[in-house]
Amino acid sequence: MHTRSRTLVAAVALFGGAGATVADDIVIGVPNWASVRGTAHILKVALEDNLGLTVELQIGTNPVIFEAMDSGAMHVHPEVWLPNQQNLHDTFVMEKGTVTFNPNAVLAEQHICVTRDTQERTGISALIDLTDPAVASQFDTDGDGMGEVWIGAAGWASTNVEKIRAKTYGYVETMNLIEMDETLALAQVDSAIAQGENIVFYCYTPHHMFSLYDLVKLEEPPFDPAEWDVKQPTDDPNWLENSMAGTAWDSTKLHVFYSRALEERHPAAAAMLAGVELNAEHV
Repeated sequence: MHTRSRTLVAAVALFGGAGATVADDIVIGVPNWASVRGTAHILKVALEDNLGLTVELQIGTNPVIFEAMDSGAMHVHPEVWLPNQQNLHDTFVMEKGTVTFNPNAVLAEQHICVTRDTQERTGISALIDLTDPAVASQFDTDGDGMGEVWIGAAGWASTNVEKIRAKTYGYVETMNLIEMDETLALAQVDSAIAQGENIVFYCYTPHHMFSLYDLVKLEEPPFDPAEWDVKQPTDDPNWLENSMAGTAWDSTKLHVFYSRALEERHPAAAAMLAGVELNAEHV
């Protein structure tokens, strides 16, 4: 990470220049997943080393960070996933115009995965297989007759989408949908591998899980916009009932978002954030 930070600092220096000390801090919001924490630290080092800024990292959920960028309490969201946070993009970028983003994107993927050994033991190959009680029961860890699948952490937009996907495919009837912190979820993957147990879980790139484990992405029909109508709780109190997502995820893009107020308050910082180019190796 330190090598990547130095590389990125050198790459972004041309956008901001060096040596200008600015009294005001910049606050970067940091949600609770692995890659966003790395990106936040990279941007912090780049802004501090190139512009003399004092940058603070503050933990927050996606809606809290967008609200804070709107009000000026925070200034940067280092890694917005689209289409996951499309509703926040539409509200604060398109409607209010108080937030903008760097068009350069890191490409990502989102799936439901099993370990290679799990696939060989159970024969599972497709996500729809989880609707079969005989298959689902092979993921039952608490003896209640239903399997368990980790769908993400509380507060992730993708976790809500995975609830919609489970409802649309139908495996909400055969699988318990588990929400927990990612660190705990990956510890369960470690334990399952060590004990030769079956496990199925939400997986995404960029993430080091694909270098740690031999994973198999469960097959799905390709993304079809006609089969996706996803709402979030901030959009509709009946979001789950009024949504559907019956195919694979669309291609996912990760962007740096920042408050438009930075263009006047700290134009060099805004220029740096607008021009920086990250890739999967950085995050």
